[in-house]
Amino acid sequence: MARPRVDPEKGRVYEHGWQSWSPSTTYPVTATSHRPVEPVMQTMCWRPGRPGPEHGFQGEGLLAVDPGDGGPVRVYAAPDGTREVPSIRAAYADGAFAVEADGEIEETAFEGPLEAALAAWADDFAARVGTRAPRRPPTAWCSWYHYFGAVTEDDVLENLDAVGEHDLPIEVIQIDDGWQAEIGDWLTYSGRFSSLERLADRIRAAGRRPGIWVAPFLVGARSDLARAHPDWLTGDAGHNWDQDLRGLDVARAEGHLREIFGTLRSCGFDYFKLDFLYAGALGGLDAYRHGLTVIRETVGPDAYVLGCGAPILPSVGLVDAMRVSPDVDPAYEPAGGDMSRPSQRAATTTTVGRAWQHGRFWVNDPDCLIARPAVERREEWARTVERYGGLRASSDRIADLDDWGLATTRRLLSEVPDPATPFVR
Repeated sequence: MARPRVDPEKGRVYEHGWQSWSPSTTYPVTATSHRPVEPVMQTMCWRPGRPGPEHGFQGEGLLAVDPGDGGPVRVYAAPDGTREVPSIRAAYADGAFAVEADGEIEETAFEGPLEAALAAWADDFAARVGTRAPRRPPTAWCSWYHYFGAVTEDDVLENLDAVGEHDLPIEVIQIDDGWQAEIGDWLTYSGRFSSLERLADRIRAAGRRPGIWVAPFLVGARSDLARAHPDWLTGDAGHNWDQDLRGLDVARAEGHLREIFGTLRSCGFDYFKLDFLYAGALGGLDAYRHGLTVIRETVGPDAYVLGCGAPILPSVGLVDAMRVSPDVDPAYEPAGGDMSRPSQRAATTTTVGRAWQHGRFWVNDPDCLIARPAVERREEWARTVERYGGLRASSDRIADLDDWGLATTRRLLSEVPDPATPFVR
């Protein structure tokens, strides 16, 4: 156990969460970090089976302490967070900060502010893992934050036309959740879509690239897959879409994954938003990394892959871009105050808290710009996207944008930051 001395008034601790939606931010050393409000969120948005302590902090593979007295920042981290991610618990007592972990961790001291220490640690971690230089991300339009799961083929085509009419700098038209028959049934369509191949052809004919959302490691209880292959299911992945969810056993279903992504690639999709990826780690991190490797091999090196709902450290080196925050939402505050849930406040907090990952691990995705008048405090969210957004995507119905929303969308999607330049506060 480490016991660094800290100033109780000025000391700060940085707690890194397990996956995209897990809060990651800095707190006073005497505080207690955020916790899920509902038990099911522990599985879906935090770390399954690893609830935090009653008091203090729990970083997943990474925790850093600034003593507040001018001394060095101490970073406690897994030696190889791609394969093993210990939970690192810490709490303040009697002028010292007690740090312990349920696995091997390394302690490293860095001079300078906390953010600089995290950036320096990330540079070393990325070098050890062997990440490649991030590629420039395409700009995108995403169907989710206006239509959610009710999106139709006509909705996609309406916005494809509107992007052209307004000459918006959008390269990818990304179809989100709602095109598939069920969660897990990725080769059959909902009643709102007739042919992905024809839709992709329409998108390409308009001079854009087709993109698609898939939750590849998630299986819903209502799906044909769950009924046909119960032996492919593993773990408890929570509850959503009014059904229980399970993880996919990649070792048994590798051929199925290759068929899904081979089919989507043959339809013309070359931008993939892979969501709810935490479900792939229910069978262990080796299985998770193998699953992402299978997908990359199938879609090819030129396809652009965005991770979401993903275990952060185990994903380094496997995706082009990563959602680094909870979902944004037209509402500013999260439901029930849970900082893993959709909201502008939660999305901003963790986007800022993970800014140091951009250009080192991947391109950071703070989530989509939503700029229509119905969005609360939309100017603040636009500033977050502008300051911290490496990947930039619009997710409004274009026809709903007023003059400010249209101008802001055009400006922010015209100013994509250089992905090879690591973020510096």
